[in-house]
Amino acid sequence: MEPETMTKAKYLEQPTERITGCEAIVRCLIAEGVDILYGYPGGAIMPVYDELYKYRNEIHHVLTRHEQGAAHAAQGFARISGRVGVAMATSGPGATNLITGIADAQIDSTPLVCITGQVPSHLLGSDAFQETDIVGISTPVTKWNCQVTKASEIPEVLAKAFYIAKSGRPGPVLIDITKDAQFGELDFKYEKCTGVRSYIPVPKTNLESVKAAAELINTAKKPMIVWGQGIILGKAEEQLKAIVEKAGIPAAWTIMGASALPTSHPLNIGMVGMHGNYAPNKLTNECDVLIAIGMRFDDRVTGSLDTYAKQAKVIHFDIDPAEINKNVHADVAVLGDSKDSLTQLLPLLNENSHESWHQEFKDLYAIEYDTVIKNDLHPSKEGLTMGEVLKEINIQSKGNAAIVSDVGQHQMIACRYSEFNKSKSNITSGGLGTMGFALPAAIGAKMAAPEREVVAIIGDGGYQMNIQELGTIFQQKAAVKIVVLNNEFLGMVRQWQQLFFDKRYASTEMTNPNFVAIAEGYYIKARKVTKREELAEAVKEMIASKESYFLEVCVEKEDNVFPMIPSGASVSDIRLS
Repeated sequence: MEPETMTKAKYLEQPTERITGCEAIVRCLIAEGVDILYGYPGGAIMPVYDELYKYRNEIHHVLTRHEQGAAHAAQGFARISGRVGVAMATSGPGATNLITGIADAQIDSTPLVCITGQVPSHLLGSDAFQETDIVGISTPVTKWNCQVTKASEIPEVLAKAFYIAKSGRPGPVLIDITKDAQFGELDFKYEKCTGVRSYIPVPKTNLESVKAAAELINTAKKPMIVWGQGIILGKAEEQLKAIVEKAGIPAAWTIMGASALPTSHPLNIGMVGMHGNYAPNKLTNECDVLIAIGMRFDDRVTGSLDTYAKQAKVIHFDIDPAEINKNVHADVAVLGDSKDSLTQLLPLLNENSHESWHQEFKDLYAIEYDTVIKNDLHPSKEGLTMGEVLKEINIQSKGNAAIVSDVGQHQMIACRYSEFNKSKSNITSGGLGTMGFALPAAIGAKMAAPEREVVAIIGDGGYQMNIQELGTIFQQKAAVKIVVLNNEFLGMVRQWQQLFFDKRYASTEMTNPNFVAIAEGYYIKARKVTKREELAEAVKEMIASKESYFLEVCVEKEDNVFPMIPSGASVSDIRLS
């Protein structure tokens, strides 16, 4: 029996025992296989931390430097491992500081369990010190939340929390536990939750819908797949690859779906969306069958809904019934787990190649390469580009790195140009677009997968939002590689100001500190690159390092990210310059 399984069994099979609520919380976590959690102690959660000290050989608590960092680190842990991330905080400001990470996890379908301390139950509603209604605050951004006021409620509520967080379409759960419930006693016995009344996490796939989808695909002349993170969450990468290859269908991805199919695959046609590739965006409005798999037709993907794929029959595979017909009408909807649905679809598909249709994508790619890609990756101008930095990272990591990107121009460049050979290699804030995400998320990712190279790609603006987490990297000795692409601007906002606000750069120019000195202050090896001839050697040194490493690359101040679909425009109106 594996050690982790033995540890779980120890707490699942034990007889009823009289213990405190705070010890019950820790034992519940162990029974769920939690061995790392992220948090920040305080008065209302201190009893639990006292128990964590006693169980420190079984659960490693990571002291982040801010509760938002704890939530993002738990996200990074969950995204690369597929396990539930756990974050913990005290009441009041500690709890509210988790909210941005919780909201980010909700819109990006990341399984989290967040545990917050609360004032004693007799003080609820009295405006006691550090009291906030965190259940009310978090309700719009959680999959489920609950306040516990009695110690006896703890095992059942935590079992339900883990089940809800990881089942079906994953998401964040918040459990708020009063201090008297932590000190109270209960007869402890833990039973894992296997179901909740009226909650159906995975709809049963209807075979007739699968047959209808297969019929449309088999008769299509210009089919196109757009897949999202549902492929990764459903562990359906092999099924997607098999379908793409058997039916010869060009396949594009949303930023949350990146890495499910290797970027080098000949039928991988690139990224859709506002800064996606020219061909898949343009030809979305020319395909005759659009097959959407595990994606939610976000506005950044569709542009104007009035013109989006109106000529096409739309097939929508999704686990969440709420996403069907929410933004784009589906001619055929297939509900269910992506792995199960695609497994049923595969034998019903005819072998095909669609060579002339593929040629259209290749022709448009050639236009994008000559107009945009060549200048990004092989620039002739003096200043460094973000694209050539990603190109060097690809070379040195051989496409095996997990890229954790923040939000802004560098995020779009990282998604466009990173080479991914493995699934779960693109970790970013998609739906909420949270600046400050990458540094703590990279910590969580590295701790969940220490064998993998984890590279954080961050802008100079977003970096300073959670720069204090360098302290967590130093204390935990997490070998995260940090690349700050410094253009001395809030680059994406500046790009919009240039294009749509007559170059009125209102509050977007940054006066930055000495980033290298700050990193060195945390005893992290650091280097700054200002010239092209220094770049390759610096990236090589960074990737070769066995410890954490900070690399600042000064890039052109007013470079823009293209292609670009202006907000609210049609995907056909994609601009190359």
